[in-house]
Amino acid sequence: MARIAGVELPRNKRMEIALTYIYGIGRTSALKILAEANVDPATNSDDLSAEDQVHIRNVIDQSHKVEGDLRREIQQN
Repeated sequence: MARIAGVELPRNKRMEIALTYIYGIGRTSALKILAEANVDPATNSDDLSAEDQVHIRNVIDQSHKVEGDLRREIQQN
């Protein structure tokens, strides 16, 4: 099972849907992240390799504010 941004991705879901379980990532953002990480959006979350997980984590860390950081910012606003 893949763990990205502190969230366990659901089993047997397409990656474009599985990434939306992370707070702050919607369908459009998920597709952009997968394109930057060179991962096929049709890949199941169970079939994701460790290398693909690292690429996705790096893209999210570099260019997206998600989960705790985003919640904190919204709360402060």
